[in-house]
Amino acid sequence: MKDSLQYNNISVGNVYVMTHSFFTDVVRIGCTPEDPHEYTKLLSAKTPGNYELVFSLQCKNPCKVKERIQNYLSAQEYVKEFYQIPSELAERLLTREALVIPSLNIMN
Repeated sequence: MKDSLQYNNISVGNVYVMTHSFFTDVVRIGCTPEDPHEYTKLLSAKTPGNYELVFSLQCKNPCKVKERIQNYLSAQEYVKEFYQIPSELAERLLTREALVIPSLNIMN
């Protein structure tokens, strides 16, 4: 698995919202060029507990979408890429921002 810093310049990929079994009120928002379901499995295999993919969206410049959301949610940041917000709100924000940066299609 590549470091997330290497993902910053990907032109097509996925933005996602994940939850973790240890944190019931915290979501992870990120981007990856990989299949988000497989990426979730990779993360779960490398950490205690399990990640669950709540929402993903394939779009152009996914890391730019992620960065816009992270700037918007900076006050709710729990730790890097983790935010104390409902997953439904994160999903709405990602969908809205992906419309600003043209999306390819929506995947749930």
